[in-house]
Amino acid sequence: MHGELLGLGHWVAPSTVWLILKRSGVDPAPRRAGPTWTQFLAAEAAGILATDFFHVDTIVLRRIYVLFVIEIATRRVHLLGVTANPTGAWASQQARNLTIKLTETGRAFRFLIRERDSRFTATFDAVFAAESIEVLRTPIRAPRANAFSERWVGTARRELLARTLVLGSGHLHQLLTEYVDHYNGQALPLVVETTTARPTATVKQADPPRLRATPHGCRRTHQRVQTSGLTRPIGSDETAAQHP
Repeated sequence: MHGELLGLGHWVAPSTVWLILKRSGVDPAPRRAGPTWTQFLAAEAAGILATDFFHVDTIVLRRIYVLFVIEIATRRVHLLGVTANPTGAWASQQARNLTIKLTETGRAFRFLIRERDSRFTATFDAVFAAESIEVLRTPIRAPRANAFSERWVGTARRELLARTLVLGSGHLHQLLTEYVDHYNGQALPLVVETTTARPTATVKQADPPRLRATPHGCRRTHQRVQTSGLTRPIGSDETAAQHP
């Protein structure tokens, strides 16, 4: 609540917020009823999308913006668009294109996580609301609430963008399209498949050889080898000859 008030331009001390909540009988978030954010994501991962913008600077120092959506459960990425002028109308149109694609493939989602970016307008949210997808806005200055998107941006920068000189929007779109295809091919679903357990033979592990300290170092005392049906200790004769 302190962060929300700061975002609205009202300066209130954190201790004042705490005192008001305490007098009202409102406990801190971890003590409230209901699942935590982590528990919510784990339980609803199959029906959650996350979206975000990130920027790339070209070799002529021109900034280009990229809009993408990632599926929480499978980590599958959808590249929505690349532009040098990201407006609310442009983002809304990319959202329409995504919902049409999801409808054609028969895939349904319940939630969309997004940050409080001014380019995510009410029209952008209405596009997903029309498909019965509820938009969840992250708290102010809380990138960890959209950690899946932030992590993919870091992966794309380390594996591609930090190693490539980008010429322009067309070049960046081609690079990211190829990279997303490669990334989606490598991404593994997090759903654990139940399989029938097969009995496996229990192999008894031999005791590790014990070491005995001697003036000349450590010597194996009981490890043996099988040669021609006879068993003899290693180092019984050779070691004695070397170290009388």
